[in-house]
Amino acid sequence: MMDVTRGARGELVIRIEGVFDRQAASRLSGWLGEIPASAPLLLDFSGVREVQDLGVAAMAGQLCGRETVEVVGLGRHQHRLLRYLGVTLAPPVGDEEALG
Repeated sequence: MMDVTRGARGELVIRIEGVFDRQAASRLSGWLGEIPASAPLLLDFSGVREVQDLGVAAMAGQLCGRETVEVVGLGRHQHRLLRYLGVTLAPPVGDEEALG
């Protein structure tokens, strides 16, 4: 299941729940194709119980070239995979101190 709302900072928030597989990634990619690349975007995977690498790889193409993409709820492995596939991720809000 996916839900789209506006966040407190005006960003588009897409919350994903359940299993994130190739089919879910295809559905998400369709939504992302409708959103301008300049629009701030937050993908919230905190409600996902299983993330498949094929799903992450399938959505990466729609995330490349976006100005502001923040992703929460994914593990280090999935973040690394997105970076390897050319996605530039914004640091999560509140992590400025952790970055030094």
